[in-house]
Amino acid sequence: MFAKAIVSISAIAAFASLAQAAPAKYVVDKDHSNVGFAVRHLMITDVIGHFKDFEGSFTFDRETGAVTDGTFTVKTASIDTDNDKRDEHLRSADFFDSAKHDSMTFKNSKLEKNGKDKYKWTGDLTIRGKTKPVTFDLTETGMQKDPWGNQRLGFHAEGKINRKDFGLKWNKAIEGGGVTVGEDVKIIIDASTVQQKETAPAAAPAPEKKK
Repeated sequence: MFAKAIVSISAIAAFASLAQAAPAKYVVDKDHSNVGFAVRHLMITDVIGHFKDFEGSFTFDRETGAVTDGTFTVKTASIDTDNDKRDEHLRSADFFDSAKHDSMTFKNSKLEKNGKDKYKWTGDLTIRGKTKPVTFDLTETGMQKDPWGNQRLGFHAEGKINRKDFGLKWNKAIEGGGVTVGEDVKIIIDASTVQQKETAPAAAPAPEKKK
């Protein structure tokens, strides 16, 4: 269903506010990020949930604006809608089939400016072995140095997919017309990413002295 997620977040690195002379790697801080979703239930209300287990990283070159090695991976079995019975159903073959497809991924394709601090973020989303292009509305939410000296970049992204495009087809008709579960799924990602500090290359071993 969902992609923050589920996947590549590399595109967000192309923000002009970053000022660095060499490519830098950024990693998602899972403890301060969220990959969530909302889907219509019985045609009248939204059920919301999130995934507990995910990771993402990307490399950004400030001089060229290139974003590389970007990927976002979400563990499907970590789904949580605050209802154990429903979560088990979502992990089953009717939906994610987590036993066979334990992860879903998002890989960056391009980032296009769409206003101040706003972008169109497009990439390839893979769920249950099916890959489709998905576009998110992305907003840069700030850049900050934390109390431990780490440079952080935040973003908020929203997108929508049709779950049937990815093989999540289960449904039941309801008496008053319509279906139990909506086809459209809204994806919401809030992420705090941390710039990785450079490490000095290992020194070459000293040549052995001749005896």
